[in-house]
Amino acid sequence: MSTTKPSNGNDNDNRGLWNKLVHGFPGTVFDEEERGECIAEYAEPHGVDIRIENLNKSFGNLHVLKDICLDIKAGETFSIIGPSGTGKSVLLKHIVKLIKPDSGRILIDGHDVFAPKPKNAPREYRYSMVFQTSALFNSLTVGENVGLWLREKRICNEGRIRRIIRQKLRLVGLEGKEDLMTSELSGGMKKRVAIARSLAMNPDLILYDEPTAELDPVTSDELARVIMKLREEVSLTSIIVSHDLNFAFHLSDRVAMIHEGRIIEIGTPAELKASENPNVKNFIYTTTKGITGA
Repeated sequence: MSTTKPSNGNDNDNRGLWNKLVHGFPGTVFDEEERGECIAEYAEPHGVDIRIENLNKSFGNLHVLKDICLDIKAGETFSIIGPSGTGKSVLLKHIVKLIKPDSGRILIDGHDVFAPKPKNAPREYRYSMVFQTSALFNSLTVGENVGLWLREKRICNEGRIRRIIRQKLRLVGLEGKEDLMTSELSGGMKKRVAIARSLAMNPDLILYDEPTAELDPVTSDELARVIMKLREEVSLTSIIVSHDLNFAFHLSDRVAMIHEGRIIEIGTPAELKASENPNVKNFIYTTTKGITGA
């Protein structure tokens, strides 16, 4: 169903009326007879296993990723840390198939993501990314941002889409904020809307690229609570790239550190804090970006 907005006089009044109808309670004239129906591919998320084997990537003479090997378990919250320019974001782009490796493999639930797809292959995993800048559309309301993919792909009928929008906003603590414009949101609220938009896809894998960038410590704590709540309520695999070590260690089941293009340490937050590797210690124990102390 088209969501093109009417325009007959007062745009502000029209927008307010339209948002109340589109994002209002079930039973409006815009609700279709079939309630709760979505296409078969829009299944509940199940989390995925990720195995990375000897991944290498160069850009010209710059060897960015060097024999990267990682195993991430289904349902795990896994963080990747390391100095700037060591390939963290490049690794994320490989996982979501935006960049193809020079050599090595990435297996999702045992299937090579870069191999030709066999005829009877199971449905591909769904993934979404929460960008550092949130990447919301300023011309759309909160509800329209969250429901954009659902409407563009015609995943569900309109009534079901509205209910999904409300559900995902509730998960991130923004229940009832469908009608707000993104210009009315704080930085932390924008991050939460971006997460809700990602959740609307029912992703099996969600990736966060520097989620606390430009956020103050209190807002970062609020975002951490949102992500922790998602761990309890949604079955998915999460990968976080962050310079905020307190944030990463607080949320993660395990953490990997990249240094000069290689994984030099993998373990629980406690294990990384106890590491004797000098590069790990120098990166973690700082007074400006990491964990204070020795």
